[in-house]
Amino acid sequence: MNPHDNEELNAIREGVRALCAEFDAAYWRKIDEEKGFPEAFVKALTDAGWLSAMIPEQYGGSGLGLAEASVILEEVNRCGGNSGTVHGQMYNMFTLLRHGSEAQKRFYLPKLASGELRLQSMGVTEPTTGTDTTKIKTTAIRRGDNYVINGQKVWISRVQHSDLMILLARTTPLAEVKKKSEGMSIFLVDLRAAIGNGLTVQPIANMVNHETNELFFDNLELPLDSLIGEEGKGFKYILDGLNAERTLIAAECIGDGRWFIEKASAYARDRVVFGRPIGQNQGVQFPIAEAHIEIEAADLMRWRACEEYDRGVNAGASANMAKYLAAKASWEAANACLQTHGGFGFACEYDVERKFRETRLYQVAPISTNLILSYVAEHLLELPRSF
Repeated sequence: MNPHDNEELNAIREGVRALCAEFDAAYWRKIDEEKGFPEAFVKALTDAGWLSAMIPEQYGGSGLGLAEASVILEEVNRCGGNSGTVHGQMYNMFTLLRHGSEAQKRFYLPKLASGELRLQSMGVTEPTTGTDTTKIKTTAIRRGDNYVINGQKVWISRVQHSDLMILLARTTPLAEVKKKSEGMSIFLVDLRAAIGNGLTVQPIANMVNHETNELFFDNLELPLDSLIGEEGKGFKYILDGLNAERTLIAAECIGDGRWFIEKASAYARDRVVFGRPIGQNQGVQFPIAEAHIEIEAADLMRWRACEEYDRGVNAGASANMAKYLAAKASWEAANACLQTHGGFGFACEYDVERKFRETRLYQVAPISTNLILSYVAEHLLELPRSF
């Protein structure tokens, strides 16, 4: 498939661009200034069916693949928006779709497709373990007809604007399993019932307008049917969703990168200093050209990851490399754009500083660049495990 000469993908791009045109730079600037949430944008995207793209038709969605979903998020960022406000629903839904029971899928997926429910949050990371997921301390102990949850999570996003959350907790103590990746389970938490009844949410102020929180579980009771899939297999289930997550984040970074390149190029053509456009100077045009090259190269890896994932093969390597390349390329594009604008790049009215902050996040999350390098070294190059 040539992703740039594909009628279906081009139709998706045009549709998303048309919707995003209703939410201009001033809208996103105001949301950022107020540390607000783009409720109107999320509703419009939901009502148009874009967030249900990957939900099968039998459950009310469009039945599209990861490739199509990646285009949706790419275009949101390329249009100057922030798909970080909606992407959780895309990749969190994978866990339910791939490993949920038929009863769970019949109950939840149509409501997610219609927008009646939102699944924007995933509770995995903990303060003392970070990306060392197999050592999480949050426990889920079965007592009668419930699982009782105790522990703590951190950097859990969009809890305030989500009805449901995917939660990873340890159901078998680490000392009692043969492999440290065993003994963890996945639960679907109804946040509406949980908050204030065993779950406390503490918002974390941060440099980006990204709604994220610390969670405290104190004897939170979940019904047995909250368990997704088989008890003890949660780590494997999470990895399935993370490969999709990393591929979608790569697409978002590519959208950001193209926004920066287009913004920088336009400014360099129009800005005249010393009697000539600044874009005529190689010192200005070369960094923009280099950023363009790197974004195009990252895009190729994005399509490889999408193709593998949609075929049902292990896309772990491609997804990780796509995310690494795209996050790096978008950050370099951001630097080139800011430098091209000079002092005006720091002015909020140009939107460069806002997008600059937003794209910087992806060097750190949802997985740091160092962890991706470790993955490649160990799994592809067969080097000794470094941690």
